[in-house]
Amino acid sequence: MNPLIIIGIVIGVLLVIMVALYIFGNKLQKKQMAQKEEINAAAQQTSMFIIDKKIMPIKDAKLPKIVMDQMPKKYQKSKVPVVKAKVGPQLVTLICDEAIFADVPQHGEVKAMVSGIYLVGVKTLHKNTKKKMQEAEEAGKKKKKSFREKMIARQAQYQKELAAETERRKLKAAEKENKAKAKKNREIEKKLMK
Repeated sequence: MNPLIIIGIVIGVLLVIMVALYIFGNKLQKKQMAQKEEINAAAQQTSMFIIDKKIMPIKDAKLPKIVMDQMPKKYQKSKVPVVKAKVGPQLVTLICDEAIFADVPQHGEVKAMVSGIYLVGVKTLHKNTKKKMQEAEEAGKKKKKSFREKMIARQAQYQKELAAETERRKLKAAEKENKAKAKKNREIEKKLMK
């Protein structure tokens, strides 16, 4: 066979694979955004004291039995960011969003957005906690980050950019809709004037 034909076939197969991955990635991204909107809609604000935070396997996180029963077996060994906190008189274990895991202070009081057992957002309450976080962050910059930490930081950055882009699109669509309504109202007024 002619080597050009083989190269052409390989390039064609690679292009088909790239297009399929692009389409599949877009579907997953839309699904993730829809799930994130549902989680944020159900989130409630609570005050809590963070006792500990770790990245550990789900099976070792001591989550409620009902959560572990509903979890597929293949995900029970995967590592997730876990936060142990005191909410009122209770000690609870929460799964933290990876994008905000670095912002969660160790041994600090926070106002948190919680949806079920999922920690969605945090705001520190005391200035001392913010200072400690900044000092820890500066010390963390000196320490070399692992591949996972780099990927989590990059994912958080991309999620913020995607959320900003989605918000811009919504504003443009609303603006376009308002212009269309205004134009329609002007046309109606012109017809009534005649």
